[in-house]
Amino acid sequence: MDWFYRTEPSEMQERPEMPVVPDSPLTVREISGIIERLLDDRQLQDIRVLGEVTNYKHHSRGHRYFSLSEKGGGSTAAVIRCVMWRSDADRLSFAPEDGMEVVVTGSVRVYPPAGAYQLQVKKMTRGGAGEKYLLVERWKKDLAAEGCFAAERKRPLPPFPARVGVVTSETGAVIHDIRTVIARRFPVEIVISPTAVQGEDAHVNIARAIERVAAHVDVVIIARGGGSFEDLFSFNHPDVVRAIVACPVPVVSAIGHEVDVTLADLAADMRAPTPSAAAELVVPDRKDLRIALADLRCQLSATLLARISGALKEVADLRDRLRPQRFCRRIGEKRQATADLSDRLERALATRIERDRLVLAEMKTALEGRSPRAVLARGYCVAEKEGIVVRSVNTVRKDDRLDLRFYDGRSRVVAERVEHDGNL
Repeated sequence: MDWFYRTEPSEMQERPEMPVVPDSPLTVREISGIIERLLDDRQLQDIRVLGEVTNYKHHSRGHRYFSLSEKGGGSTAAVIRCVMWRSDADRLSFAPEDGMEVVVTGSVRVYPPAGAYQLQVKKMTRGGAGEKYLLVERWKKDLAAEGCFAAERKRPLPPFPARVGVVTSETGAVIHDIRTVIARRFPVEIVISPTAVQGEDAHVNIARAIERVAAHVDVVIIARGGGSFEDLFSFNHPDVVRAIVACPVPVVSAIGHEVDVTLADLAADMRAPTPSAAAELVVPDRKDLRIALADLRCQLSATLLARISGALKEVADLRDRLRPQRFCRRIGEKRQATADLSDRLERALATRIERDRLVLAEMKTALEGRSPRAVLARGYCVAEKEGIVVRSVNTVRKDDRLDLRFYDGRSRVVAERVEHDGNL
């Protein structure tokens, strides 16, 4: 493997003799001992290794656990587990993180409790950012510019889906976990769109699986049961992210564990830490629904009883108001009030008529006092010439015929003489 770098040239060594296999079976401890002796080969001691950090974890006691991936190996890259004890990790001059390219120095050891080998790291130096990590960062920037991760495009999940689509591998415990949870909480139809979740072309298969199932379901779950950075690499591909964004129904991602965040998680409408949690998100719990239904039934009963009680009280009030005795009493009260009002109206009308009569009498007296007939009655008369009242002696000539109007009649005379006041 070209990513191994040794501190000294390798030396040919004789392989340790294999123990004679006894008739009785070996114990697990004996097998671990054999493996440990084989790993004592000097070619695996104090070696320098170049690789990309993945699955990095900083333990609370100060130990560092991570894996080294072969640089440029794609999703099928070789991986070796590593541990760096606190006594060595405290000397680090930088904080390692996933995707970082480093050069480590250490020895391969076997860990008997787990039956697995690992590289015990003594030193670590920065080697540069990993190609896949940089690629994911570039994809993330480009997809963010397209709006694939925008919060405003995230859609709420349907409260009662009739069909749930699941995009995952046909094998494994993911399908079983999702089926179990949905059957327990709220049984609905599950439509499985199988796909490869790991490999060189996995991203193409995942995108097609999403497109294939989207038109037949109400919500889609994209699930995988965890894995390393390399195992989850396909879910960072832009094809998968764009397929999630273009999906016409909400998408729930359940890829890896809670600490593993892929670009598909960022694009999904909702993220779940595990496939089981995703199943809990997409369907309601029928136990909770029964409890809520019971509460609503109680509220409805209480409201209905209150309405019935109020209606009965209102009917009783109406019945009391509509009793014949009450009607007769009310009619008598209204009749007495009408009679009193009639008397008051008659008295007011009589008073008004008498007052108006006195006013008219006074006006008559005043008019009669100013009437020409009253003046004529005192001995005066009015002279008219040709139907026109004579107002001045200047309009009268000798022998003019004049009509004299008296209080009680008329008389025609002839003017024999006309005299002015000055001639009197």
